[in-house]
Amino acid sequence: MLTCPHGVSPLTTGMTGGACGAEPRVSVPLRLRALVGADLPTPAAEPVTVTVARVVRPDQRAAFERWAEDVLQVAAGFPGNLGASLLHPGPDSSEYHLVYRFVDDASLAAWERSSARRSALAHVEPMVDDVRYQRISGLESFFTRSPKPGPRWRMTVLTIAAVFAITSLFQQVVTPHLGSWPLELRLALSATLVVLLLGNLVMPALTRLFARWLHPGH
Repeated sequence: MLTCPHGVSPLTTGMTGGACGAEPRVSVPLRLRALVGADLPTPAAEPVTVTVARVVRPDQRAAFERWAEDVLQVAAGFPGNLGASLLHPGPDSSEYHLVYRFVDDASLAAWERSSARRSALAHVEPMVDDVRYQRISGLESFFTRSPKPGPRWRMTVLTIAAVFAITSLFQQVVTPHLGSWPLELRLALSATLVVLLLGNLVMPALTRLFARWLHPGH
């Protein structure tokens, strides 16, 4: 049985993992938060993009395009929707792609469980021969080209502005507390925060805020 000097509890030593009377060990994340002066941001919900490919029967193409226009308009009105588009097939193909982008999984799930979507799917079944479903999320969705993209330079400008804002804030708020850290470790922390904030918080907010500017005429 573990015995300790008077006034030191074996239960306390068992919780800290140290010897009797030893200082409690502090985890690395706690030390990091103490140096930064605040808790690190909790990752926000990730944006998600769904692409549904449908091979349409040749005699149903006109009807399918009318159906797609209606269903995409309904989807675009759902809370959390970041855009909905139809990609037409090439001259030797009859495969259409419907693209939906939502701010997070919960918004996408609300659309996929909706009675409006169920009704739309029931109407489209006689028009198609094959269906394929693809889903991507997080930072990857911002590097996936939209079927109806706006000028690429606008997304570039917005991304540069977002990276500049994050790195400037890091230099002003966090860097002064990391003077004793090696340069490589400071750079690694900066890059990590930029990627996490860019993909999970900043870019989802900016693409919603500047949606009309990013996709003029959409």
